[in-house]
Amino acid sequence: MVETAELLLVLLIVVSTVVTLSRRLRVPYPVLLLVAGLAIGAIPGVPRIELAPDVVLVLVLPPIVYVTAFLTPIRSFRAEIGNIASLAVGLVLASIAVAAGVALVLVPGMTVPIAIALGAIVSPPDEIAATAVLERLAVPRRIVALLDGEALLNDATALTVYRVALLTAAAAASAFTVAPAGRFVVMIVGGVAIGLVVGWAVAEIRARLSDVPVETTISLLTPYAAYVPAELFGVSGVLAAVTAGLYIGRRSSRIMGSDVRIAGRAFWDMLVFLLNGVVFILIGLELSALARDTDRATLLALGAAGLAVSVALIAVRAAWLAGIGAWQRLVLRERHPLTASEVAVLSWSGMRGVVSLAAALAIPIALPSGSPVPARDAVIAITFTVILVTLAGQGLTLPLVIKAVRLGGGDDDRDAEETQARRELIGEAMKRIDDLYERWPGHRPLLDQLRTAYQHRADHEDQLDQAPGNEAEQELVEHRQIRRDVIDAQREALADMRDRSAIDDDVLRKIERDLDLEELRMEA
Repeated sequence: MVETAELLLVLLIVVSTVVTLSRRLRVPYPVLLLVAGLAIGAIPGVPRIELAPDVVLVLVLPPIVYVTAFLTPIRSFRAEIGNIASLAVGLVLASIAVAAGVALVLVPGMTVPIAIALGAIVSPPDEIAATAVLERLAVPRRIVALLDGEALLNDATALTVYRVALLTAAAAASAFTVAPAGRFVVMIVGGVAIGLVVGWAVAEIRARLSDVPVETTISLLTPYAAYVPAELFGVSGVLAAVTAGLYIGRRSSRIMGSDVRIAGRAFWDMLVFLLNGVVFILIGLELSALARDTDRATLLALGAAGLAVSVALIAVRAAWLAGIGAWQRLVLRERHPLTASEVAVLSWSGMRGVVSLAAALAIPIALPSGSPVPARDAVIAITFTVILVTLAGQGLTLPLVIKAVRLGGGDDDRDAEETQARRELIGEAMKRIDDLYERWPGHRPLLDQLRTAYQHRADHEDQLDQAPGNEAEQELVEHRQIRRDVIDAQREALADMRDRSAIDDDVLRKIERDLDLEELRMEA
């Protein structure tokens, strides 16, 4: 137990170090974390972290899918709902069928339900891996919206099929029947219903609170409050967590204070970072352990099967996306069908990761009858191979694909929206200041100062809009630097007062927080 705890602490240090290194090397951090896990696992004497079959699925998955849903831009999601549904449902089901077919052919002793479970495990791409690549490159907003939307729903589709397949296997059925198919629908509807109930209840509670630690704790518990009851009722816990995240994210601006939002964003960034980091290293550790515990012939056979499944998944994704583009262009004659460049990039963005690992490790060791789950070790080995092939192969080469197809665009539309929004907000602020002159006639100097500041912002927005990249933009940069220098001088003076015991540390931290918020406002 102590050795495992020490190893976990070491893993956290490794995560921080490797991610920092990956940013310097401009390599997607999931790839380097996977390599680090492989290297650590190869060290003689390193203890193996033994996890209960479903611990990763229950502990790691709910917060990750919840925060993804919480941050989802709803308008972009709605605009691409057709493509997202096709990828998150149609493509996932097609991938499950293809992967299951390959496994049935290549893996001895594989049954239909377990093959379908394997297909469900390896069918959903991992958003974190793709995002780690795309965040460093200028890609069209549409690509990001499609990948985010796909990630939001494909886990629910895949894990619902996964659970139905395991239930079928437990019932000793050799194939799906009408009952499991009906259960699939019930699990989806039930998951959405529970997610809405939990989301509404949590939103009502948080609307009545104004306590950062308490609200942050509630936000941490929310995905589990949706996921666990849903699983207990036999419906989709993932879909419940996603639905709760979408609902609360939509209402967050009205039910949370500014201090809660700032603290909450920092908390969730850290939590998701640590969860993903540790899981990607665990993938490497498990791969090393698998290589040690499996004889060479079996390992090569399962590796070949995993490679075949990987190739099949890449091919079916490319074919599906090409089909969507052709259908939109030739049949629907849409104004903005998927282009060949977009199809190429989306096709190569199907890296597998956290969800696949969690689902593979969550397969029970034995059936209710006491007999072992057929081909469980093969499922885990194939899953790890698929993760390795797609994460390393596609993750490292995705930037090359983006450059090769000359996919451009970046965030021009988003920048225009932001500029327009800022301009309208400045207008609203000026109107309110004019109204306040009558309400607060004794505070004209303050109102004059506010009006001058907002007028200055308005002038800058107009100049930047007319000629972006010109002297106005440089002037804005210089103004920020001037303000930052002034704030830094105050911080230095504050620390000096603390050092000579003119103030205590609690006073320093209170004033320092005000300076930090002022700097954040300046950077906005």
